[in-house]
Amino acid sequence: MRTMNLGLSGLAVPVIGVGCMRINGVGRLEAEAFVKTALDLGCNFFDHADIYGGGACESIFAEVIGMTPSVREKIVVQTKCGIRPGVAFDFSQEHILKSVDASLQRLKADYLDVLLLHRPDALMEPEEVAAAFAALHDSGKVRHFGVSNQNPMQIRLLQKWVKQPLVVNQLQFSIAHAGMVSLGLHVNMLDDAAVSRDGSILDFCRLEDITIQTWSPFQHGYFEGTFLGNKKFPALNAKIDEIAEKYAVSNTTIALAWILRHPAGMQPITGTMNVKRFKECVKAADIQLSREEWYAIYLAAGNTLP
Repeated sequence: MRTMNLGLSGLAVPVIGVGCMRINGVGRLEAEAFVKTALDLGCNFFDHADIYGGGACESIFAEVIGMTPSVREKIVVQTKCGIRPGVAFDFSQEHILKSVDASLQRLKADYLDVLLLHRPDALMEPEEVAAAFAALHDSGKVRHFGVSNQNPMQIRLLQKWVKQPLVVNQLQFSIAHAGMVSLGLHVNMLDDAAVSRDGSILDFCRLEDITIQTWSPFQHGYFEGTFLGNKKFPALNAKIDEIAEKYAVSNTTIALAWILRHPAGMQPITGTMNVKRFKECVKAADIQLSREEWYAIYLAAGNTLP
């Protein structure tokens, strides 16, 4: 598995990250086989969040990987905090510190490689976030920091106070959810694709050396299902299947290769616990789509060029 730089962290990570949100949905043996496969394929970057499975996903992961200090040093662990389900988004210093301690306990680890703030908190006080990050960094509990689902001004506000570089912004992005690309193509136009919904976050992250991690890389809408094999997207699937046949890979591989082709150097975060499908995801790291193929897929998804 080829690697990439994760923002300004100095970490060299696999170009495809392993999302662990669904690890609590499979049996122990299946989870063990999946994690072993990921490691055998060179995918040692694991993405978590304290709310995944109500914390169970972090615990299960620690168990199936057999977490020890020697194992911990061979993997990169990222988790997220800030969501109190059904209650509030909470970036208070108290909540961040408490959440990290709980995640470390569940993960049976002494430190996190990366901590992301999950979903923007309308009541965020950047001074409190900065204090929490400083305490976590100084204690060695967290080595690097980032955000999730934030726009440029929200990140700028944090950057004014937080001393550590923000190395990641995790955003929803796929062939069928490509608004942050469409915006850049429809500059100075009056159509819907020209509407700025994210403040040009794609270009901002490139300028700031913040790695965009793409969540739900096979989804359309907001958890409305995958576009692959979906009858709602006949032209898109026909085009993906045509290109997949050319490269002798699956449609899953091409869908991720499309994301990896973008020069922003995005890191897709997978969500599958199926070993076969994960292997198809990993193959995307070896596919370099041509400019013509990339645009053909983009247009087949119903996107337009002005």
